[in-house]
Amino acid sequence: MHIAEGFLPPLHAAAWGVASAPFVVHGVRALTREVKANPESTLLLGASGAFTFVLSALKIPSVTGSCSHPTGTGLGAILFRPPIMAVLGTITLLFQALLLAHGGLTTLGANVFSMAIAGPWAGYGVYRLLRKSGAPLMVTVFFGAFFADLVTYCVTSVQLALAFPDPASGFLGSLEKFAGIFALTQIPLAISEGLLTVLVMRLLMQSSKSDLVRLGVAKLTGGTQAKQEAAL
Repeated sequence: MHIAEGFLPPLHAAAWGVASAPFVVHGVRALTREVKANPESTLLLGASGAFTFVLSALKIPSVTGSCSHPTGTGLGAILFRPPIMAVLGTITLLFQALLLAHGGLTTLGANVFSMAIAGPWAGYGVYRLLRKSGAPLMVTVFFGAFFADLVTYCVTSVQLALAFPDPASGFLGSLEKFAGIFALTQIPLAISEGLLTVLVMRLLMQSSKSDLVRLGVAKLTGGTQAKQEAAL
């Protein structure tokens, strides 16, 4: 979903940068509070950022000026909420633009808005809605990651359609073309990312259950609670 360097018109690039800035600033404050209040979160924060970096670097050529790939943002959004994911996603996109020529500096704002803001908020919203409905944790994790990926591609399609409307059918015609081309690769990728995120969450349930309980993702079982109380 990364839009390539210099591909967007300057006005569009600047507008998406302005739109993304408040979310990133708010995210920096949220991240600072989280690290100060819970220093033990640092390792899990780093793992969430690394997960996003690795998955979103696996690019598949798609629409001219962009590409398809997993995003990895659903996991961080579920664990630490979307504001913090906005920061982790921005850092990921910045390093990829500088080190991998994946995305770009002029299109950073647009890429941040789609992958680090819109996707995480959508995925987290679906996750919370399913949790409130009583769905099993791993089902909510799958759909949270799935929609975080899918909505990212939808927003990128809108961004490209706004920048390059079809001469005959305008914005809607261009949106249909961009979204249709992305869908060929992105829907299977979103399903795969959902399954992979479930696998990672299962591993975290085994290795970092206490952290997940503190973050409100998991709940203490009777046996686990009794062991903790005995240790105290």
